[in-house]
Amino acid sequence: MAAQKINEGLEHLAKAEKYLKTGFLKWKPDYDSAASEYGKAAVAFKNAKQFEQAKDACLREAVAHENNRALFHAAKAYEQAGMMLKEMQKLPEAVQLIEKASMMYLENGTPDTAAMALERAGKLIENVDPEKAVQLYQQTANVFENEERLRQAVELLGKASRLLVRGRRFDEAALSIQKEKNIYKEIENYPTCYKTIAQVLVHLHRNDYVAAQRCVRESYSIPGFNGSEDCAALEQLLEGYDQQDQDQVAEVCNSPLFKYMDNDYAKLGLSLVVPGGGVKKKAAAPLQAKPEGAAAPATEDEEDEYAGGLC
Repeated sequence: MAAQKINEGLEHLAKAEKYLKTGFLKWKPDYDSAASEYGKAAVAFKNAKQFEQAKDACLREAVAHENNRALFHAAKAYEQAGMMLKEMQKLPEAVQLIEKASMMYLENGTPDTAAMALERAGKLIENVDPEKAVQLYQQTANVFENEERLRQAVELLGKASRLLVRGRRFDEAALSIQKEKNIYKEIENYPTCYKTIAQVLVHLHRNDYVAAQRCVRESYSIPGFNGSEDCAALEQLLEGYDQQDQDQVAEVCNSPLFKYMDNDYAKLGLSLVVPGGGVKKKAAAPLQAKPEGAAAPATEDEEDEYAGGLC
């Protein structure tokens, strides 16, 4: 079966080459027919699991479409070549071709298809190169935002934010989550104000208590935030963090509100340690009644007075 498909692919390649030849009565290559034959060859090689040959056929098909100024079809062929590289576990090279395809989709005036290609590339590379995946998701979000498809844009920003948190790139994560919040406000999707919790956790992992406090203050302008469970929990969290009370912080971060967030943010809560290693600030000790006749303990001033001797 495989051998039959390979022979079929080779026949299509031979036909494509004939269409590209010119002669005395044929002045221009027939790029359209050649592209069609290269496409058929790619399918045959793919069915035979000859992915290297299938990739090469896709690339030839793409070039033929480009020569014919059929950008959309050229982009599709480059994307297919990328998928063949994926089958060969050559993910960085696959992503490179899919990115090229997305640029051609944009040039062709089909931004939706470009965005879907970029998102697909991000998913491919996410476990291998998270930094590249973040870049691809942010590019996708920008494409959707330019097309005023804000719900899709914020979804992709969310993926980028979670990867930044996973990579402990907290400065970038804080900015990414803020952009999410701004878009949610724009589309008036207020119940998603849990993003404030995520942002506060990120700021506290940055050891920036002031930014975390400002984040909560700004969230009071979100309808329904003031007096909500989110608001009460965050106030308790910030109080515990400021007082260096690890027990209070742990109690808040182990509550269902925090534990059932996206996994990356839930882990931030569980790993949050207050400054000073969790030693709670000491409150002033209450005065105790001393027994009659007992000498009063020396005060700090009295001790200092004789610290250097009588002279």
